[in-house]
Amino acid sequence: MKEQYMADILGKVKTIALVGASEKTHRPSYKVMEYLLDQGYNVIPVSPKLAGQTLLNQPVVSQLSDIKQPVDMVDVFRNAEAVYGVAQEAIAIGAKVLWLQQGIINEEARLLAENAGLDVVMDRCPKIEIPRLGLEK
Repeated sequence: MKEQYMADILGKVKTIALVGASEKTHRPSYKVMEYLLDQGYNVIPVSPKLAGQTLLNQPVVSQLSDIKQPVDMVDVFRNAEAVYGVAQEAIAIGAKVLWLQQGIINEEARLLAENAGLDVVMDRCPKIEIPRLGLEK
């Protein structure tokens, strides 16, 4: 993955839908969401289990289609098998970036998203990449 590609994405993204959000403070999705909020991103947690609640003072939605504002990036904390469906939803809401967390690789979802015009990052974590790329605020 080219550093400049990721830096460009992280530099232009403002609103992130975090799919697979968890209220458990020890989970990576919680820690990454907390970090992204601290970095000034608008983060919308997506979790059917937590829908209607708040997480880190952000209202939780059940699915991407419930988000009522433009989404720049969909950050995915789901298993690789679920990613194709998330990619379809990301395309449907007009997201610009599909970001798959560390350990998540799905080539079919990547092709689907790229063919629809989305930038795709797989097997990376923005909480690691932001400081590594010198983008930390």
